[in-house]
Amino acid sequence: MLTQFHLTERHHHILWATIRHYIATAEPVGSKALVEEYNLKVSPATIRNGMGVLERAGLLYQPHTSSGRVPSDSGYRIYVDKLITPSETFADEALQLLREQLNLKNCSLEAVLRGASQILSTLSGYITLVTLPQTITTRLRHLQLVSIEPGKIMLVVVTDSYQTQSSLIELSSPNHPSNSNTMGVNPLPENEEVLEQELQLLSNFLNAQLRGKSISELSALDWSELDREFQRYSDFLRKLLTDLSFRTQTPEYTRILISGIAEVLHLPEFSQLQQVKTLMHLLEEEQEQLWPLIFPPSQKERVTVRIGSENPLETIQGCTLVSAQYRRDNIPVGSVGILGPTRMMYENAIAVVEAAADYLSEAIS
Repeated sequence: MLTQFHLTERHHHILWATIRHYIATAEPVGSKALVEEYNLKVSPATIRNGMGVLERAGLLYQPHTSSGRVPSDSGYRIYVDKLITPSETFADEALQLLREQLNLKNCSLEAVLRGASQILSTLSGYITLVTLPQTITTRLRHLQLVSIEPGKIMLVVVTDSYQTQSSLIELSSPNHPSNSNTMGVNPLPENEEVLEQELQLLSNFLNAQLRGKSISELSALDWSELDREFQRYSDFLRKLLTDLSFRTQTPEYTRILISGIAEVLHLPEFSQLQQVKTLMHLLEEEQEQLWPLIFPPSQKERVTVRIGSENPLETIQGCTLVSAQYRRDNIPVGSVGILGPTRMMYENAIAVVEAAADYLSEAIS
């Protein structure tokens, strides 16, 4: 429909003023309000005519025949793409709060992400969504092999985000051929005291070789040219790390940390109890549906803004989702987003999401 209309600078100015007024008041906007509050330098009749053009172009509509006009999703799209720029002041405020209130040295990565989510929801007034980083990019901080009982050892792994993972490894012996659930013939000694010494020696070796490597790198490591004292462990190590890589491979989505639901309950868009229940169910029970929206696999834009009907999920088609990816070594590992009504302060929302993504990229690097 938009191609049928040539929108002038005046039309864009009227659209900008209409949306700004509607965002501030949540009330349909008439020409009189624009004349009184915005310096459009034209008569009310000219404004009414311009609003009529914008309505025929599908950018505004009248919710009731006797009321003023409100923006459509298409109107918001023009507003976001052409009529505003993110607020540098708001971005600076967000960065300052994140740096002042989050302790990168003494907190786990999840605690930092959760704190960032809470800060952003308070600052923006909307729901904040922050995904945990994908496991495939997690780096190893410490590994330890521990004997549990004869034929069984435990591999304990600590990641750079101080998350701990463990896996039980069953070892077969020459008298008990390996199967799909074991690590093959056991190269470790049976004597308990000697076994503990060997496991500690292997643990030290693994830490020296693997500290700082990502889990995705483990299965591709070449153990064929080990020093003589570790040569007999080459097959064991290869199977051990392939198994670890398999056990910790990334699922389709990781958990999404959510803050700020209370922030939006006072907004008229969330006044219906059933609507809030449906949204809560999506956020708490069906996060896998949100995952491809907040962390799209082929995102090219620095910030993605999905407005109303642009969201494929019916539950949030009355909302806008603003998201940006945070990165590690220039590889996208997670995303931070803001979910609110389409009647959103886009200049602030885009600025705070972009600032948070930059901060989290810096924090995990």
